[in-house]
Amino acid sequence: MALFNAEPAPTKSKIITFIKFVVFLGVGILIIWLSLRNLTGEERSQILKSFRTANYNWVIAAIILGIFSHILRALRWKLFFEPLGYNPKIQNVFFAVMIGYFANLAFPRLGEVTRCGILAKYEKIPFNKSFGTVITERALDMIIFAGLFFLMLFSQLGTIHGYLDKNIYPRLHGKIAGSFSYNLMFVFILCLFAVCIAIFFIFRKKIIQTKIYHKVEAIVIGFWDGLKSLSQIRKPVLFVVYSLSIWVLYFFMLYIIFFCFTETSSLSLGAGLSSLVLGSIGIMITPGGIGLYPAIIQETLLLYGVVNTTGLALGWIAWTAQTVMILIVGGISLILMSFSKPANEQA
Repeated sequence: MALFNAEPAPTKSKIITFIKFVVFLGVGILIIWLSLRNLTGEERSQILKSFRTANYNWVIAAIILGIFSHILRALRWKLFFEPLGYNPKIQNVFFAVMIGYFANLAFPRLGEVTRCGILAKYEKIPFNKSFGTVITERALDMIIFAGLFFLMLFSQLGTIHGYLDKNIYPRLHGKIAGSFSYNLMFVFILCLFAVCIAIFFIFRKKIIQTKIYHKVEAIVIGFWDGLKSLSQIRKPVLFVVYSLSIWVLYFFMLYIIFFCFTETSSLSLGAGLSSLVLGSIGIMITPGGIGLYPAIIQETLLLYGVVNTTGLALGWIAWTAQTVMILIVGGISLILMSFSKPANEQA
């Protein structure tokens, strides 16, 4: 039985989604190849030796911290629903969060839709309302990430300034701007918005009677409800504690992996902060950070005096730890959720 009911997507939409997945996966594989192609046989042997000699007790500890971070994410998400009049079971919220991450490994952004669909089925929380809270939650995470980014800039400026100019800023610019200049993009969006407004007013009587209009309206209302729920959080202090603790655990999940190798065990907290922020950008650019995340960790640690073979090995171990955690916990959550009864079937 499917975890949630969804209208079948048009064939064209499925094809586009599949093409995007193949393209993103191809980019990840290309980055893996680029990061390995110039390595000598001796360097590859050193990387394999690093994997064999790493202390994996720290990896297990990192996975445990990662699980706790997702538990806190579930607890924080639950706080969003209280002002909306819903009180979902925490285990269902946690399962939904982990299944969402699990789904994101297959197709980017599928997880946000999936976890909202799960709560719609098992907790009777309208999809548009939960989706609005997810958008708000993502916006909050971006604000915290921006704060960490600027903290990294001010505290590590002398170390990473050249790296940002050469590697990160061009990639972000390419991702955001694409082939358009900022001015052209602004004019295009403005004209498109004006055309949409004009079409709506001309055909508004017919448009407001369509199913698409009602679905869009429901999403907009849900997003607004999500924003309102943020301002009406009943435990604001606890909400802030959860939000900050999630990122603190993200940090230590990566930082303690430094202790896997003697060469990185003495690195500063600043090196950990730089790795967290720059590595997170890699995850934003490619799905799950495949290929790019280990390469960025390698280049970041190189700035702190870590040889590229050790840095690349550590990057792959950190990436693998996060991915394995999602695969195991997300897969178990999917199985356990399948045994639960939907809200409309519960006694």
